[in-house]
Amino acid sequence: MAEQPKAKVSVLGGGSWGTALSVLLHSRGHLVKVWELYPERAVAMRETRENAAMLPGITIPDDIVITSEMEEAVITMEILTLVVPSHGLRETAAKAAPFLKGNEIIVIATKGIEEESLKRMSEVARDVTGFPEDRIAVLVGPSHAEEVSRGVPTTVVSASTDEATAKRVQEIFMTPTFRVYTNTDVVGVESGVSLKNVIAIAAGVCDGLGFGDNTKGALLTRGLAEMTRLGVKMGARQETFSGLAGLGDMVTTCISRHSRNRYVGEEIGKGRTLKEVLSEMVMVAEGVRTTRSAVGLAEKHQVEMPIAAQVFEILFEDKPVKEAIRELMLRSPKPEIWW
Repeated sequence: MAEQPKAKVSVLGGGSWGTALSVLLHSRGHLVKVWELYPERAVAMRETRENAAMLPGITIPDDIVITSEMEEAVITMEILTLVVPSHGLRETAAKAAPFLKGNEIIVIATKGIEEESLKRMSEVARDVTGFPEDRIAVLVGPSHAEEVSRGVPTTVVSASTDEATAKRVQEIFMTPTFRVYTNTDVVGVESGVSLKNVIAIAAGVCDGLGFGDNTKGALLTRGLAEMTRLGVKMGARQETFSGLAGLGDMVTTCISRHSRNRYVGEEIGKGRTLKEVLSEMVMVAEGVRTTRSAVGLAEKHQVEMPIAAQVFEILFEDKPVKEAIRELMLRSPKPEIWW
């Protein structure tokens, strides 16, 4: 891999993924600044050089700047990487906007769909900053922070409508253990990595009920069909859902012990309520909010998404999980390929 000029990169979000990406970027020799929302957490991370709550055991190099001051985090930087939960991305981008010159590249490393507007994260960033879409990229894929921080081989996608922007992000983030492909189908990449979290909750429910491999294989296959139907209606390319942002990320999230979304579903499958499960979690399970968005998008685009609909009723309408599964299995017969 050819050596590229070093970059000045801001990472907005001091959670597990933000920490992992910061350490990865530092390993490439980039100048890295991390913005953490809560001042007390920023202080603790600076003093201990560890994110003990979110990513314990991983050392944060001394020359990574950690701050809760937005101006310090973004001023004079070239790359702005947003790694906050989806429900906080709009506010975070708004805080950063006054300090941007307009020639930076914005990288979205957050998976989700805004509940109120039903917009993808790159659309939210454009709304707030006024940046054109060719200055925005999305960096996503099957990439658990716990594994990336330990140098476990990982592959993701840099997606932008502008191929040069996608390639620039590829150059900045790629390492011997973190391989980055490019894609120009931003709609497909963003919708894929967001919607798969809904399927992961369903996969967890199946695990909690003690179902087996047959069920998981069927769920992933039909879940991918739902994701693809909706994504294509939103303007995505069908083949994107066979790639890292679709099938790859979905399989990883549905089977992984690291997956927060699968964990939420598993605990509900065991009989616990959503409120109980979320009250004990430190990190965000994006699929809970995305379930609302998925159902809203399905209605907007008139796409049938039976799995997402049942997950919605389980999470927000207290529907018994066995009743939801029975309804899925007893739906009217259909051919396998029909969209």
